[in-house]
Order: sequence, then structure tokens, then C-alpha cells
Amino acid sequence: MNQPRQIRILTGKDVKTALPMRKAIDVMRLAFGQLSSGNVTMPLRTRVSAEKGDVLLMSAWLHQSQDLGVKIVSIFKDNPNVGLPTVTASVIALDPQTGMPKALIEGESLTAIRTGASGGLSAEILARSDAKTVALFGAGVQARAQLEGLMAVRAIKQVNLVDLSQSGAEKLAREVSTWVDAPRVQHDLSPDQAVRDADVVITATTSMTPVFNGEDLKPGTHIIGVGSFTAQMQEVDETTVRRARIVVDSKEACLSEAGDIIIPNATIDAELGEIINGEKPGRQSDHEITFFKTVGVAAEDASAASAILREAEKLDLGTAIAVN
Repeated sequence: MNQPRQIRILTGKDVKTALPMRKAIDVMRLAFGQLSSGNVTMPLRTRVSAEKGDVLLMSAWLHQSQDLGVKIVSIFKDNPNVGLPTVTASVIALDPQTGMPKALIEGESLTAIRTGASGGLSAEILARSDAKTVALFGAGVQARAQLEGLMAVRAIKQVNLVDLSQSGAEKLAREVSTWVDAPRVQHDLSPDQAVRDADVVITATTSMTPVFNGEDLKPGTHIIGVGSFTAQMQEVDETTVRRARIVVDSKEACLSEAGDIIIPNATIDAELGEIINGEKPGRQSDHEITFFKTVGVAAEDASAASAILREAEKLDLGTAIAVN
């Protein structure tokens, strides 16, 4: 007789309850360590082009932590015309022993948290310990998550916010003002003014061209680049790349997808996991400029999905549906 099977449906609210930022940073630390030690099976993301949009497929198997999952990302540019978001995502957590689906997880919230945690982890490892001021380019979901990740590891007092949408910048500033230990947010600065006194610079935009001048960076700055995700996009200029030590989430993925790296033919010094594993050094001086570039990899999604599922089962989050 077949055993009863069920799949747990988890919403964005469930995701945020199950995986708070500090916990997400610890989950990403384990994921990147496994990735850089060769203990992850993870093909590059594949793209399926349909009539009106594209679908991206991302899958990973983390050998040590036994995390197995698949993310499906849909990009349909006409969706706003019918009241739907352009980009949507779903993540399926699979049982590593049987391959059976255990949870269907709302993917936008999971992606934001795991990417914010990756940026926060990079800052924990590479940003100066006394970092207090951040220049934040972008005011969307990912900009918010990156700021949250940074504030989980550094005592940020000042946010210099730059965004093309004044209303978007004002909305994020109002939200940040309600956070515990809220920093001061200023959103009337030019890019050069925002960067000159920043200890950390975050780029979380969809810009095709650099959003600041690398000559404006002061010694010791840490840059987190998360917005550009194709070989043609370049949020961070060649001057920054030339001045900085470059650390990435995945060398293979960044050399295939990150215009910030590909366009200037930049030399990658290390994967973040190599530093975590003790194979490469962390910050080497107070004057060193560091640049963490992430395009997002499936190992992050699979590890986050497993962590969310474990907590959801413990707290009985979401809705469990019988499937046989």
C-alpha cells in the first residue's frame, strides 16, 4: 500500500517567518562553502523561450547538507498590461531520498531573502568592521533586501539612497525609518555625493550602464553588485573593477552571465566560498577595496528552500495538501 503523500504550499509571508535574515546568512554560508569545495551538483541556468516570454530553470543538489531543489522563473514583459508582475518565481523543495516534491514555495520572497543574505554575508567577511555609511543604488525589492542583509552584520547609521524614481526612493526611505535601529536615509544626493563618503556601496538596479564613477570610491570600500545579470549589463564600471579585489558567488556563473565581469575582462580573485573554507584570505587591509559580484545560483535557492521547509514543518506554516 502506498504511503500518503503531501506537499506543503508556502506563501511569501511563510517564507519571511521561516527564514529571517540572520538565519538566511548562516544558510548561505553553508551553501557557498559547499559550492566552492565541489560538493554541489548545479548546471548553469537554462532558458526556455515561449511565445510571450522566457522561463528560466535552476536546479541544485548540495551533497553535504542534502538540499535538493528546483526554481522556475518566468519573465513575461506584457504581464503588467493584465495586472500581473513581469517576473514571477516558484521553488520546489524535493526529498533527497525519493525525489518527491515536499514543498511549493513562493519564489520572489525566497529570492529576495537569499540574495540579501548573500550580500550581507559578503559584507560580514569583506566590509570594514567599522562600516557605518552605505550608498544604495536602487529602491526596489532587492535594494531593500540588500540593506536588510547589510544591517544584520554592520551597524549602519547613514543610507545615501539613489534611484531614478523619486517616489520609489521616498517609499523605501519611509519603510526604513520604521525598522529597529533605523539609519538616517538621504535621497537627494547625486551618485558621486552618495559614493564619496560610503563605506559600502550596493548596486541593485536594472541599469545597462555603470551607475557610479569608481574614482569616487574611498579606500576600504566594499561594493556589492547584484543588479546586472546578463553579459550585456554593467552596473559597476571598469575603474571600480580595476581598483578592487573581485570576489564572486560562482566563477563559472559570473564568467557566463555578469557583464560587470565580462565587459572589462576582469580578473576574479576568489569565490566567497573559498574564503569561507579558508582557501583564500578575507579582507587584507583597511585600505583594500573589495567587490562582491553575485548573479545568483541555484545552490542558494535549494539551501534556502530546505531551511524554509524544515522551519515550516516545525511551526506548521503554510497549507499541507494531500497528493494521492
